[in-house]
Amino acid sequence: MKGQTNKQIASEQRPRRLRNDSTDAERHLWRHLRNRQLQGCKFRRQHPYGGFILDFACLERQLVIELDGGQHADHAAYDRERSRRLEQAGFVVLRFWNNEVFENVEGVVEVILDALRRLEPIPSQPSP
Repeated sequence: MKGQTNKQIASEQRPRRLRNDSTDAERHLWRHLRNRQLQGCKFRRQHPYGGFILDFACLERQLVIELDGGQHADHAAYDRERSRRLEQAGFVVLRFWNNEVFENVEGVVEVILDALRRLEPIPSQPSP
């Protein structure tokens, strides 16, 4: 960590803390996304990008998956702006409610698979 500022160190620790404190819905979906189970694509969880922490991201297909709990109903405008900015950066953003993951994880996975099939792989790029 030599040469890093406290802010840089803190910003690197936050995603790790979020991964360790994942919600039940995130852990449930992660079981289906990890280890390149979907179309051989690598997903990252709690991935920092452009000032945001993305719940799940497949950088090679530029796909972001966000899970929303009840608290997101109060932050709909923020979520729309966040999605808009990610889409401007070239990402496709899929949002699911936590209860969708619990009640119909197979359907959620199918929507993700459909998106992956439509998206072409891109050469890997560094995070901003």
